[in-house]
Amino acid sequence: MAEEIKSLDELNAVVSGTDGASATESETPREPTRDSLGRAYATGKRKDAVARVWIKPGSGRVTVNGKEINTYFARPVLQMILRQPFEVAGVEDEFDVMATVAGGGLSGQAGAVKHGISKALQLYDPNLRAALKAAGFLTRDSRVVERKKFGRRKARRSFQFSKR
Repeated sequence: MAEEIKSLDELNAVVSGTDGASATESETPREPTRDSLGRAYATGKRKDAVARVWIKPGSGRVTVNGKEINTYFARPVLQMILRQPFEVAGVEDEFDVMATVAGGGLSGQAGAVKHGISKALQLYDPNLRAALKAAGFLTRDSRVVERKKFGRRKARRSFQFSKR
């Protein structure tokens, strides 16, 4: 061999035909997206619920449709769902959340707000994207209620069969 390869990176560069610059270095880094008030905005969706979410640095206060989280989502499970993105990202009690949500039931609304918080967090600080994406919080849950078909009692259930 005419030249001596000193490291594994150089070997990969020779094999792939590049000059040593990796694909991650050539990508442009993501920039934070914030409005004039320093807030990040995102829309979250789940089932029939749609949530508009704004986050800004603060003390960890969460307001949904003008009410505190304990009032709007009374069940502890729903409150836990809303806290999950902050726990995964490691930023508990660092952001204030203001959300408006419409449509669907309480469970769907909690999922929509969670989706919106996750998207807003990664827009506010792109470094949090990897943790949120690994947890699956940036993906919209596409499951919706199946429509009712004609000639059926529900989406799939038939009317009761009568032999006589």
